[in-house]
Amino acid sequence: MATNKDKNPRGKKKRVKNDEGRMALKEHLIEARNRLFKSLIALTLGTVAGFFVYDWLLALLIAPVKDAGGSVVFTAVMSPFDIMIKVALFVGLIVSSPVWLYQLWAFIVPGLKKNERRLSYSFVAAAVPLFLGGVAMAYFVLPFALEFFISLSPENSDNLLNISEYLPFIFRLLLAFGLAMLVPVLMVGLNMVGILPAKLILKHWRITVFLIALVAAMAAPGGDAITMFALAGPLFITFAVATLICHFNDKKRAKKMAAQEAENERLASGETSGIDTPSPIDEPKSQL
Repeated sequence: MATNKDKNPRGKKKRVKNDEGRMALKEHLIEARNRLFKSLIALTLGTVAGFFVYDWLLALLIAPVKDAGGSVVFTAVMSPFDIMIKVALFVGLIVSSPVWLYQLWAFIVPGLKKNERRLSYSFVAAAVPLFLGGVAMAYFVLPFALEFFISLSPENSDNLLNISEYLPFIFRLLLAFGLAMLVPVLMVGLNMVGILPAKLILKHWRITVFLIALVAAMAAPGGDAITMFALAGPLFITFAVATLICHFNDKKRAKKMAAQEAENERLASGETSGIDTPSPIDEPKSQL
């Protein structure tokens, strides 16, 4: 019979502690919903902050166009309000990046062992600077891309850019650079938890190089070679560094496993350290 000790005061089943982090499909969906909700809250708060820096940021985004000899125009009555919302959302996405990056990685980690969950903080600590660095690098190469396209305009012509087309172009470029810089840290993170070994990376390095070049070409607006090489160069470097880190981590893991297997074999064979073997000094003396 069930006793009162088997149930809590409210008659509900006690939650079983899950050290390995295994979940059923329903629990995974609930986990995804909760983490998405937290990310949306952070995005909303960041978007609210974006309204306060709207004028400053919009001037910063338009500055490269003016330096290249062009100008930005609003072509609809609702354009200023629409652009304000888009800029605020972009700021919210950048500001909330530590939160949604952590929630993204933490959604993967529960399927792993408990002692591996500490990698979430290490992942965010490396991913956030790389993401922000990619966005900053995109803004650095933006004037070169704009100068290239505006220089193609015929003489005695004005280059007027529609703000509704210009800003999505900029946001796509900035986010493409930022997200592309997350690939190396994602590689290292997956390697640390044993999902992506270095041998697999090296085996398919040709495909990886092709994908990096493809991502750089897609991120480059209009196929601009300057922007493409500006993105592909750092990606190749960070990919090489990430591969080296994965390689050394695999060697360290293999060495540790070999030592553990040797210890297990030694214990299984009945070998001891010699402490249990009595020495001649410890032998009892015979009574005369």
